[in-house]
Amino acid sequence: MAVFRADACGITCMFITYLAVFYADYVVINHLVIPTLSSSLWGAVNALLFNVVLFLLAFSHLRAVLSDPGIVPLPDTGLDFSDARSGQKYIENKANEWTICMKCETYRPPRAHHCRTCRRCVRRMDHHCPWINNCVGEYNQKYFIQFLFYVGVAALYALILVIISWVSDPNSDSHKSKHLRIMHSVILVIECVMFELFVIAIGCDQMQAILGDETAVEHVQKKGPLRPKISKKLLLAEVFGKGPVYLWFCPLQFQPMNGGSSVIHPV
Repeated sequence: MAVFRADACGITCMFITYLAVFYADYVVINHLVIPTLSSSLWGAVNALLFNVVLFLLAFSHLRAVLSDPGIVPLPDTGLDFSDARSGQKYIENKANEWTICMKCETYRPPRAHHCRTCRRCVRRMDHHCPWINNCVGEYNQKYFIQFLFYVGVAALYALILVIISWVSDPNSDSHKSKHLRIMHSVILVIECVMFELFVIAIGCDQMQAILGDETAVEHVQKKGPLRPKISKKLLLAEVFGKGPVYLWFCPLQFQPMNGGSSVIHPV
């Protein structure tokens, strides 16, 4: 189910993301590859490979933006939660316990949490990310991590192309165009370093959460281990899906471990 939220912060962050991507592509092609590498086959090869990385970046980002993160469906009929409103407590610290969300007025499965921005409960919600204008949850965490990965690859690739272009032919431009290339190269380097540091920090947090079997929400709530210890390979497969490891880097398809079945509240 495709979703898109009219959140001003999220839309602004998405605009900044694609503005940075288009600017990086413009600088790489027009101020790095064409002036210094266009006379050889390597220029065309690097231009093609860099745009392939940007395509995978954009595709994984759009899938993270538009994919259902695991929204818990609302019941067709109203449910009576008068006991809960009167103060009766429900267990919320066990992995096999369903809980009640008083904001959604519905039952929610284990490890689901309510997002104040999306105003819905999300299965295994990690956090709400403005850069994808969506929650990072059970069904789109793979795309979010892929987005981080390809941002890191693109930033590193652009930095390498900056170095190659200046080392291979630093005097290929006229005086005016050389100063323009220097300006764009400096801006691109600053952009790449900032994004590289950002995705490394967020990516490490994501991998630590996956391998530790604890979402960011659960870490803040300090609930401790929610289920028996599981192998790291299975924990990764729960996020990246069934199939060989090389498909974990492909945003074109996703087969979740649980088959992506819809949630049905307990009777």
